[in-house]
Amino acid sequence: MNQDPLTLYKLIVLYMLNRVAFPLTKSQIGDFILEREYTNFLTLQTAIAELNDAGLIDAKSIRNRTHLAITEEGINTLHYFENRISGAIKEEISQYLKDNEFDLRNEVSIVANYYKSTAGGYEAELQALDKGVELINIRLNVPIEEIATTICDNWQKKNQEIYQYLTEKLF
Repeated sequence: MNQDPLTLYKLIVLYMLNRVAFPLTKSQIGDFILEREYTNFLTLQTAIAELNDAGLIDAKSIRNRTHLAITEEGINTLHYFENRISGAIKEEISQYLKDNEFDLRNEVSIVANYYKSTAGGYEAELQALDKGVELINIRLNVPIEEIATTICDNWQKKNQEIYQYLTEKLF
């Protein structure tokens, strides 16, 4: 049975999102699909956009990343068409997710974002999540955007150290 290649790419994205208990970024999905040369960047972006437009995935932009999660409708669609993904591709996905689970989870569990506050400065919001549960949420008001950017970048690098420090001091 021949199928539209774009349909296969959409099914791969849905399958990947359904196999994890946390969102994946566009970049993470792209790393898998593009490294294996299943398709090119523009076609992958089209597939993701169409999945989002159809309500099969939710896309949430956080700073410079787009986090993707499968919706209930996406799960139902995948179950109906999952047999169109070859066993070899499913195995590659499973191995990729197994080999990279810690890094994939960590990348989407540590969230840092900033925005212009109504008081005139900037507010940096820093979060650490574990399986969708918020472990910590810190908001810092700073006078200029460059400081907010630095805070967000440092949170990505030093979140475990900061979280450990806070728990030691507060508990």
